Amino acid sequence: MKITNLFNKDVFVVTGEVGPIKGAISRDKNINPNCAREAGFLQDYVHAVNVTDNQSAVMRLGSLAASVGLKERGIEPIYQLTCRDRNRIALQSDLLTAYSMGIDNVLLLTGDHIQLGDHKEAKPVFDLDSVQLIKMAEGLRNGFDIAGNSIENPPDMALGAVVNPNFEPLDLQLMKMKKKIDAGAQFFQTQAVYDTEVFERFMEKAAGFGCPIQAGVVVLKSPQMAKHINSNVSGIHVPQSWIDEIGSVDKADRKKKAAEMMSRFLRQIKSMVQGVHIMPLGWTDIVPEILKQADIDIRQSSFNWRLT
Repeated sequence: MKITNLFNKDVFVVTGEVGPIKGAISRDKNINPNCAREAGFLQDYVHAVNVTDNQSAVMRLGSLAASVGLKERGIEPIYQLTCRDRNRIALQSDLLTAYSMGIDNVLLLTGDHIQLGDHKEAKPVFDLDSVQLIKMAEGLRNGFDIAGNSIENPPDMALGAVVNPNFEPLDLQLMKMKKKIDAGAQFFQTQAVYDTEVFERFMEKAAGFGCPIQAGVVVLKSPQMAKHINSNVSGIHVPQSWIDEIGSVDKADRKKKAAEMMSRFLRQIKSMVQGVHIMPLGWTDIVPEILKQADIDIRQSSFNWRLT
């Protein structure tokens, strides 16, 4: 199932996200890998599940293997592919392999820098940037590799990209977004956003591109997590009001409070976008409650204005 087909039908697209395990999938078919268990919480509440690619530059099971594992279990994956660890030969080969193994959706990213991860001595590749990666993937869809050679059975995958509503100056981010669209991006998931006014300002300008956008939200677990984001994650800011609210309850009550806060935010912004992307960072069990409180149901939801 291609995500773009849902957008074309005015479906309000809801996606979640899981991270592969730091280890191999058991060969015992009766044992579900961790990402499959997490995705199981989401299966009835989202259209698809993103599978991260060595997120934060921490070595884990490959996103392709995990994506195929979800597909085999009836869960639609969005395979994430980053430029950090592969040159253009490997990137193209992985895309062809993914499509050959039944993957219909891919999110194309630059990738977090090596210095954030657990193998700081590794050599980053970054042969291509995210715009070039999208253009390369679009070339494959049209039957040609990046060197101009024709290929057999072009991979007809939905191509997704990322945009940051928090970026300043915003016009530079919008310019990059337009470049990604021109390169072949068919839908966007945003970086985490927590400020309604910031997001509304972004959407007022980005809506004119006529490309579906999902608002990305990271479930806030604690004041410490918020402060870490503000100090260490470039381009994302958690307002003090969020920090104070999640810190106003005991640790035992933070899942309930996090669901309340996130659902309130989604109610405020859902009319602006064509979908939402929820990144629970392990708290996948509260995603159903977040969506319920936000009045988002994949069986009923559609966006209420057509892309121009």
